[in-house]
Amino acid sequence: MLDSRPADRRALRMGTLTRSRGGARTAPAARGLDFAVVDMETTGLHPDEGARVCEIAVVRMRGDGTVLREFSTLINPDAPMAGQEFHGIGASDVVGAPKAGEIVDDLVELFSGAVLAGHKLDFEERFLAAEFLPEGLPGGLPGLCTLRALRSQVDLERYSLPRASHALSGHWPTGQHTALGDARACAQLLAELLDNAPGELRYTGPAPVPMRRRPTAVRLKPRASSGGAPRFFPVRDAPARSLARWPHSWRPLELDPGLCGGGFGAEEREAALHAAEQRSLCRDALAATAALAGGLAATSAVRTMLRRLR
Repeated sequence: MLDSRPADRRALRMGTLTRSRGGARTAPAARGLDFAVVDMETTGLHPDEGARVCEIAVVRMRGDGTVLREFSTLINPDAPMAGQEFHGIGASDVVGAPKAGEIVDDLVELFSGAVLAGHKLDFEERFLAAEFLPEGLPGGLPGLCTLRALRSQVDLERYSLPRASHALSGHWPTGQHTALGDARACAQLLAELLDNAPGELRYTGPAPVPMRRRPTAVRLKPRASSGGAPRFFPVRDAPARSLARWPHSWRPLELDPGLCGGGFGAEEREAALHAAEQRSLCRDALAATAALAGGLAATSAVRTMLRRLR
């Protein structure tokens, strides 16, 4: 579904990953970039229907998988606490937690100079736009949806974060349905995606934006802490895991990420595969035409030279 919102009301502008050499020669290698992997727990699915963020986590990492910082806090949604059966956060848990607008400066620091990433990032983008843009978060930041990227590059039966992680690495993610647990799992998946690619994956999209952070003294409230003391989780607290070797599941032809959203059922997959095959045929035809034109030009040049020698 196309996004009908004006550009100035969008938190992110989405980029993609590609291993195709055509059109991406000047694009940066994704492993050389910084990423801010974000995940949220919310009281519902749609902010325009009253849903609010009740927990957010960010894992700042390099493209090679090195975790630089972790950030996590509960958020007081200032609204009825729904969805507890999924995220396990009750009304009493968010007492004393900051409101969304109070952590914008922390997010600016974490997002500065990085590509924002998330599994089904369209979901997080809606809440970033609804709750954090009005409070001062800059809009139009670069984004990368790992769900679309994975569907584009790898052939799996299912692509949810836990199922994809298990199918590719043999590990089920821990801390599911917590913002930090899911952000860590997504960061691991992204690092392994970049590390296992049969060809160098390049990022095509808006460039990361350096941003200046204003000093803040907001008291955070991580899920497991009643005092909210740790602003950033030390890296040593994160479960250390080396990058797994994935089974050979890479697509011979990468799909257009724009066709890899939604439910991605049988019909959507077939359409995306057909489009990839058509693009490949078109590229082959153009290459053959260019080779033929070059050959004809060379033949003509030889004939001209022979005529002159006579």
